[in-house]
Amino acid sequence: MIDPLTEVVTLLQPAARFSKVVNGAGQWRVQRAEFGDPFYCVVLEGSSCLTVDGHPPLALHQGDFVLIPSVQGFTMSSAIAPPPGHFETAPVMLPNGEFRLGEQNGPRDVQSLVGHCQFASPDAALLVSLLPKLVHVRGVGRLTTLVQLVIDESRAQRPAREVVLSRLLEVMLIEALRSTAISGSAPGLVRGLADERLAVAIRSMHELPTHPWTVAQLAKAASLSRSAFFERFRRAMGIAPMEYLLAWRMALAKNLLREQGVGMAEIAQRVGYSSASAFSVAFTRYVGLPPARYAREEVTSH
Repeated sequence: MIDPLTEVVTLLQPAARFSKVVNGAGQWRVQRAEFGDPFYCVVLEGSSCLTVDGHPPLALHQGDFVLIPSVQGFTMSSAIAPPPGHFETAPVMLPNGEFRLGEQNGPRDVQSLVGHCQFASPDAALLVSLLPKLVHVRGVGRLTTLVQLVIDESRAQRPAREVVLSRLLEVMLIEALRSTAISGSAPGLVRGLADERLAVAIRSMHELPTHPWTVAQLAKAASLSRSAFFERFRRAMGIAPMEYLLAWRMALAKNLLREQGVGMAEIAQRVGYSSASAFSVAFTRYVGLPPARYAREEVTSH
């Protein structure tokens, strides 16, 4: 059976840009404006506080995993936040390669593994829009094991280090997303897959993107009336069923266009179009340039 969540994460092409161990003591605060790469944090020891723009403050404790897939501003601080007007704290690098925030002497109050990843896919914005804006996982032992592997690999200078880190990051993303508490998740793929009836329709679209799906057919697969399915899908996913299907087909098409030796007719057939010309019209309307030109520009840029 096709797993849509795995497909989305795989198409994102995540790569570990860097990670570092950060220790904190006393009162401290660091901020990031609305730019930069996707951010993740694992609390290895102690507690801290995370405030993401548009979300209430979130207390983080040992074993917590946080992922911010999209580019958003956020603030991290000590568990007891410094008073307003407190200057941003600059991390100090220690001799062992770790970093220190706040008071430089004495025992630490918190230790975290923080890092940034990159999504290499040109469709990253589309794919990330299907994920929750903030992923917070607490008390999942499997993630703790994965985190330890990431720490060990990031500290060692073994051959193929970046490849291993990227694969571990893929697994961490999938594990974190499927462990997310669905009840509080924002509209997107995770929330849609949590709905047993919608999940059948979503998996059908991923398993058979070539099928000429209609809302009525998808509603039947989900054992819902057409109107009930449409509204339930839109609330859970954030977009209408046919919009999602088109976006997914175009994401697949872009991925195929980046591959060498795949003809236009074959691509059209593999994403659900009866002819290369029909696919070209749809692709041009959606992307803003013809598929052949898109393919040439992708080859040139890489």
